[in-house]
Amino acid sequence: MTHTHFLKNLVGLALLAAGSSFAQMTPVGTWHSIDDKTGEAKAEIQIVDKDGALSGRVVKSLRNDPNAKKTCDECKDDRKGQTIIGMEIVRGVKPDASGENLWASGGKILDPENGKDYTVKMVPQEGGKKLQVRGYIGPFYRTQTWLRAQ
Repeated sequence: MTHTHFLKNLVGLALLAAGSSFAQMTPVGTWHSIDDKTGEAKAEIQIVDKDGALSGRVVKSLRNDPNAKKTCDECKDDRKGQTIIGMEIVRGVKPDASGENLWASGGKILDPENGKDYTVKMVPQEGGKKLQVRGYIGPFYRTQTWLRAQ
């Protein structure tokens, strides 16, 4: 291997590593939502970037509860009566202007179990292994820490 070829490979690996670490510090990816009351994994959520705004869908339930709700009967918008699996629960989340790993600009998150729509703030933590998800209604909020699916 020539010295030039070695350098090209090294630069390529460095760019790949930088790209993957940057990607990990965003909410984009697959997450296990953790119930803030019980500490149990509830659902697998897939967050994608759609034209600079994040959206997220419930891709599967992680509970073995035969009595778990299947549809969002309390939802007030186009999701009313929809099946929770496959439902878009995160909409329109954009990066905050502060430039820190904060997504808090204009987005909403829905709790399909009670139909409430919260203003949302997301902060990747621990190198992107965890995601702090905080939903607000006025001065009141709920915080969950989601775990990145492996």
